[in-house]
Amino acid sequence: MDGWNKLSSGLAGLNLGQSANKFAKGFQSSVQATKERLGQVAPEEITELPQEYKDLEARVDALRAAHLALLKVTKVYESETYDYPTQIQESLTELGTTIGHGITNFAAANLKGTNLPAPQPAQPNAPQHKTLPHAIGRAATNAATAVQQTSVGGDDKLGKALQVYAGAWEKIADARVDQDATIRERFLQPWQTTLSTSINVAMKARQAVRVSRLELDAAKQTLKNASQAKQEAARLEVENAEDDLVQKTEVAITLMKTVLENPEPLKNLNELAKAQLMFYATAAEALSSVQGEIEELSVAAEGEYRKTRDH
Repeated sequence: MDGWNKLSSGLAGLNLGQSANKFAKGFQSSVQATKERLGQVAPEEITELPQEYKDLEARVDALRAAHLALLKVTKVYESETYDYPTQIQESLTELGTTIGHGITNFAAANLKGTNLPAPQPAQPNAPQHKTLPHAIGRAATNAATAVQQTSVGGDDKLGKALQVYAGAWEKIADARVDQDATIRERFLQPWQTTLSTSINVAMKARQAVRVSRLELDAAKQTLKNASQAKQEAARLEVENAEDDLVQKTEVAITLMKTVLENPEPLKNLNELAKAQLMFYATAAEALSSVQGEIEELSVAAEGEYRKTRDH
């Protein structure tokens, strides 16, 4: 490392203008960081940052980790298909249908005025929501229709039960779409904004403190190894580096306090909980309103079944 010390001291002593001086500082900081990482700098030679700064660092790290952890899971709300059971199969079917409509419409437009028969333009089916509630609702509706169409006497209890069950899930499906839209608008977007703006700004300010601290310790090493003729210039460089570190530390402390005092994350979390509560309350109410009727149909069907067995 003696060679690096001589090279960094030499660079510090050259008068190559502002850009070269900036490069020299950057090089010295890199050397200092490498020496610290390799354990070649004594702990007492590393400038100690204020305890308040270190405490704020830990709290901001925890806040950032909390944002990332929750965001990693809740990002599923950006796509409504997160709980859809047969997404791939239906998507392939829809793709084939879309291509078929495209070919039909192309032929209808391009065969006009020719001797060839032109097909009527086809209107594509309205896109269906791909959520588990929508899937259950559609499946129950189709099942009810199939059972009722083949029932004898028009009093099919299973068909009725499936019909009311499907109605409940239609309400739940609508609530699910509303929930996801609310979460995207009132939680995900502001939560990501906090992470990418105020927290990110605080992290950049901390990086500036780290660089400034490395520059100060590198300047101290240069002063320690400077010849008598360069002592004064090296001492002035240390004083400037100390002033820079103090200034950048104060800025970082202010920014970290601002981030930690910001009530927005709590507000966003509340909006997430409210949206989820509204959805689950709607689901509970919808299922409660039909479960009693389904149970009555079940009891009646069981009674009729037992009567047929008793005779």
